[in-house]
This record gives sequence, structure tokens and C-alpha cells, in this order.
Amino acid sequence: MDNRQAIGSWLSGPRAAAEDAGVDFGYRGERLGLPEEGPGSIARPGRRIGAIAIDWGLCMVIAYGLLARGNPQAMGNWALGLLFVMSLLTVGTVGSTPGKRLLGLRVVSEDGGRLGFVRVLVRSALLCVGIPALIWDRDGRGLHDRLARAAQVRI
Repeated sequence: MDNRQAIGSWLSGPRAAAEDAGVDFGYRGERLGLPEEGPGSIARPGRRIGAIAIDWGLCMVIAYGLLARGNPQAMGNWALGLLFVMSLLTVGTVGSTPGKRLLGLRVVSEDGGRLGFVRVLVRSALLCVGIPALIWDRDGRGLHDRLARAAQVRI
């Protein structure tokens, strides 16, 4: 092997080196049987981050206006509790939170149906912990979605 090829693969990163070796990564959601683009495809990270930011902002406003009584520490705690309850109720019934609905996203099970109560409970609790949402798999699903056997798709 030429040294320039080895340096090029190192600079390009492990994915490029694996692709050069013949590994087929496919597109996000291919392993789940979802389309590559359009409705039903895996939601992009920007939309998902935007949706959680909208939901968090909504929870902060409600916590500040109704529950915290001017205490910043209490406001954050109340907002986290509201995020959990909102996620549990809205994802469990209509499949999306207000932020997800505004940005055209929906949470579905891996087989395309609705999530059951226990799976929504697991997903919502892990989302409130935060770290699982920051760890993604090859399909672009957060660990909270993967453990709940769910996916966020475009409407």
C-alpha cells in the first residue's frame, strides 16, 4: 500500500476508510424499512433538536408563569417534570409533542405503528435524563428511541 493512501484514509476518517474497503452503510432508516427521503423517512438531527428546543421553551414558560414563583432552580426542575409529562401524554396519544408537530415530525414504533404506554414511558424517562438522546446509532436514532424500539420520522 502506498503511504499516501494510508495517510489519505486516516485524514478522511474511519467511515471513508471503511467505504473504501467495501462496507455499505446505506441510508438512515434503511435497516428499518423506511424510505430515504420524504414522508416516513428518518427525521434529520436539525429538526429533532429544533423540536426539543421548542418543547423545552414551552415547558420553561409554563414553569416560570405558573409553578416556579420566581425561583430559577425550581423553574428548571418544574420544566423537566413538565417535559416528562408532556412527552408521556402527547407521544402516547397523538405520536408527537407540540415541537415535533410544528416541525413535521412523529414518533412511531419500529414496525410503523403507535408506541405502547410502557415504551413511551421508557422513551420519555430516558429523554429527560438527556445523555441517551445524545448517543445515536447508524440510523440516526437516539439511544432513547432505540431502547424504546421507536423512530422519529417526517410527516
